[in-house]
Amino acid sequence: MSDSTTTLPWLVIRQDDNGNRYRVGRYATRAEAQQIADSLDDRGHKQLYWVERLGQA
Repeated sequence: MSDSTTTLPWLVIRQDDNGNRYRVGRYATRAEAQQIADSLDDRGHKQLYWVERLGQA
């Protein structure tokens, strides 16, 4: 496991209308990642944003 994987294990993922998924960013804590996902979700777009821990499906 690389050092960045250890220190930034939380991902914000975006899924667009066509089902394509993109990694938006990596964060040190779940709370930080969730705050970003919530702020992006509040923009009113149809994309879905969620938080995953690195290594989860």
